[in-house]
Amino acid sequence: MFPLQFITHHTERYSYLDSARMALEGGCKWIQLRMKDASERELRDTAARVQELCLEHEATFIIDDHVDLVKELRADGVHLGLNDMPIAEARQRLGEAYIIGATANTIDDIRRHHRDGADYIGCGPFRFTTTKARLSPVLGLEGYRDIVRQMRAEGIGLPVVAIGGITYDDIPEVMATGVQGIALSGAILQAADPVAETRRILQINM
Repeated sequence: MFPLQFITHHTERYSYLDSARMALEGGCKWIQLRMKDASERELRDTAARVQELCLEHEATFIIDDHVDLVKELRADGVHLGLNDMPIAEARQRLGEAYIIGATANTIDDIRRHHRDGADYIGCGPFRFTTTKARLSPVLGLEGYRDIVRQMRAEGIGLPVVAIGGITYDDIPEVMATGVQGIALSGAILQAADPVAETRRILQINM
């Protein structure tokens, strides 16, 4: 599990493919391709190209939501939201060789994902973010502390990746809550130089 995960996003300046390429050039080793409103053809074409980039940079390649595409391309894994395919069903389809990440907002979500066989948790949002519709209640630092505390008390050892509106300046405090990583999108793409910003973020002691 790498401490920095990048989630693709498109802006007026950058395509999904551009966003993945810049994060990889900056040294990120974990890319999640998230294209919620794309057509099947656009998703498949972009996924194949992002996968090539990830292989070149020896990075982990995760596709959001689309379990069958993950299996078709032999990507490294899938990330599933709370309203996507159930984790247990995805595990049954993919087997043990693939990574399955799961979105969570509460300790109850995490308990369920742990029981159903998830490999890591994307937990958030940390604060309000414009890159995701239908946002769950924000957690803040105390929310992460509470979740990590309860996980430790219950012996749930899944890695937790914090997500949702996290900025460069937030990273030390977020990591101090006990999470194992952070997922970023806007913090990198809104920078004047996304490649340089990725490098700067990776220099933080995470």
